[in-house]
Amino acid sequence: MMTGRGAGQPEAAGGLAHHVPVLVRRVLDHLAPRDGAIIIDGTFGAGGYTRAILAAAQTRVIALDRDPSAISRGAALAAESAGRLNLVQERFANLDAVVRAQGHDAVDGVVLDIGVSSMQLDTAERGFSFRLDGPLDMRMGGEGPSAADVVAAASERDLTAVIATLGEERFARGVARAIVRGGGEAPIRTTRELADVVARVVRTRPGDIHPATRTFQALRMFVNDELGELAAALAAAERILKPGGRLVVVSFHSLEDRVVKSFLADRGTAVGVSRHQPEAAAKPLTFRVLTKRPVTPDEQEIAENPRARSAKLRAGERTDAAARDEAPGGLLPRLPSLPDVMRGGR
Repeated sequence: MMTGRGAGQPEAAGGLAHHVPVLVRRVLDHLAPRDGAIIIDGTFGAGGYTRAILAAAQTRVIALDRDPSAISRGAALAAESAGRLNLVQERFANLDAVVRAQGHDAVDGVVLDIGVSSMQLDTAERGFSFRLDGPLDMRMGGEGPSAADVVAAASERDLTAVIATLGEERFARGVARAIVRGGGEAPIRTTRELADVVARVVRTRPGDIHPATRTFQALRMFVNDELGELAAALAAAERILKPGGRLVVVSFHSLEDRVVKSFLADRGTAVGVSRHQPEAAAKPLTFRVLTKRPVTPDEQEIAENPRARSAKLRAGERTDAAARDEAPGGLLPRLPSLPDVMRGGR
């Protein structure tokens, strides 16, 4: 399963472990923190990026996380920061509203590290991982339907769409059919029960990833609307960054990277006016793209932290053009909505 923030050492007693998050040096290079700057860490997790930003310059950081346990674990770091760190339990899609609620009209930087944290994966009762048996939950913030609720309510058709699209699972139809049949015999309520169902359909060879990896990934992304949240966060960053402010995003999944790439291309690439429609003026660019190709970890970082293998960093610098009112089209794949899935039944 792909992981993002928090990859590294486990939590230390009394606070957060000192660990090196993925691509931290390159994140700082592109974020360019300076004294007096206000930086948003939209995915606080284990606090790795926040700690690095605070150490790089006399910055102020507003750190968000939808997971209340991440916020509570960050209390010690906030106390150490001498007032330079504010922790807020909130979805990063609302980062511009959080900033304004704290009395700021604009900020100098936004960093997002997309994915599930090691601490979430390593806590059995959160239900993110097939490695540890626990309730099939997967909710980052604890609200809304759980993964168990989804597999109990979703139709075979909807499950197939979710697993094929978000998990990129070749055997999605067979997995969905097995889940529906298994749930008809007895509700699937634990991670091990789901993993066993999937393993009976997806055959792997020695050395391959666990057969349930893609299905678990898909359900987690669906339950938490991770792609929708990412698209909303990118638009929020556009609204709150000042001219010259930097947006830096580290992703671990091809679909996430595609959303970021498409957003920056839409906002940072000039499109000529067609001679057939001369009245359609070209829209002003709101970002200058800083990464023509994604930045990836080198061999040393991968050796030190295998979870960094799939990481990709993209960055942009805000121009002085006004934020656009419309969301860029085509960012998100077509999927059934969570409310529709929960209402659909079988």
